[in-house]
Parts: sequence; structure tokens; C-alpha cells
Amino acid sequence: MDTEMMTERLFPLLITGDRTATRSVVESMIQEGVTPEQLTHDAYWPLLEMINTLYRNDQLTNLAHHYATRLLRNLVDQAQARYTMQPRRNKRIMLFCGATEVDDLAAQIVADLAEADGYDMAFGGGGISWDEILQETSESKPDTLLLFSSSAQDAPHIRVLIDTVRDIGACPDMQIVVGGGIFNRAEGLAEEIGADLWATTPSELIHRINTEPERRATAEQRTVGQSRAA
Repeated sequence: MDTEMMTERLFPLLITGDRTATRSVVESMIQEGVTPEQLTHDAYWPLLEMINTLYRNDQLTNLAHHYATRLLRNLVDQAQARYTMQPRRNKRIMLFCGATEVDDLAAQIVADLAEADGYDMAFGGGGISWDEILQETSESKPDTLLLFSSSAQDAPHIRVLIDTVRDIGACPDMQIVVGGGIFNRAEGLAEEIGADLWATTPSELIHRINTEPERRATAEQRTVGQSRAA
């Protein structure tokens, strides 16, 4: 079953808040051989992006947006309980995100999938001050700091956090990874604010963390806030 078919079946149920019918459709997909991981990668993630885009473009009511995001979170929780857990990698990822419901759900999807892929996850969600994040990373020294956001308002704060982490040198070996809608919409932004890695989907994000653990931003890469040559 492909992504288009799954999203077409689920979208009208999500935006009307039909919990019973939604669960029935999901269970039928599982019976047809779709794995929980496939549901999340190929249905829930695209649906979350679709719903957020429609809402941002005033093509979805506030009520429909609330119905859909809350029901999607329920589905994501159920899928996570069925994931196949891979052997532990003995690597720790610390994940924070923007303050919106969409940011938190998107970050939860990434946290769940990364944990199933063998990483030890510390998921703080949104609403955490940047100085608290800085202190926590300095004390815990995770292998990866992952920052997830869909809002353009978060980008300057993420840049300041990355600059501060680099300037004080408290976690010299830590990789800083970013993801979320704002980095998908603004091409080159992730690179310019000094992130070591970035990606557009959870599968790509986890793949890059797996395969490029040594990649680090260069000083020349960090152009946001600096004067550019004409």
C-alpha cells in the first residue's frame, strides 16, 4: 500500500475527528501487511505535514486542525508500542522542539523512531528555555543535540544556541542536528545557522545520524548574522 492511498483513506477521518473509524482503517492496513514503522514513515508523517501546510495556508479550520493533530498523536503512540526495537547503539540523543502542538508531535515521531533504531533518547519537547538546554547539554554531554522546529521564529534562537555551544566548547564532540518545517521551507537555512546535519523526513534524519556521525559544520558554513560578500 503506497503513501497516497494511505493518506487518502485517513485524511478525511482525521480532520473530522472520527476516532473509531480511523482506528478501524489503521487496523485494516496492519492486517494487509503494513508495519507500524511504515505507517509512521509513509502515512502519519506525510499527513502531519499536509495538515500543517493546509492550516498555515488557511485551507483548514482551527477545529479540523485540532481534531487531526490530537488523533494523529494517538495513532503515533499506538504505532510506537508496536515498533521492532533494534540493538542498543550506546549513543544518546537529546531532543528539543518548538512550542507548538505540531512541533511537539513531529519531534515525538522522530524520538520514537530513533529510540526504536537503537538510540537512547531524552525528549524534552517544547517550551524549554535556551539557557536550560545549554546547561543540560553541558552537564549530560549527549552524542547528539537534535533541535526540531516548524516556526521561523525559532531559527534565530537556534542559531544563538549553536553559536554558544560552539563558543564555550562545553561539548566539543557533540553533533548538532536540526529538522522540521522551517528548515524544509527555507533552503540553506540549516547550513547557514551552523548545524552539522539536517534532513527533511525522520527516515532521512535517522539515516544521516547513523551514517555521518563525524560530520561537523565549518566556520565558513555559518553565514547567518554575518556580513556576506557582495
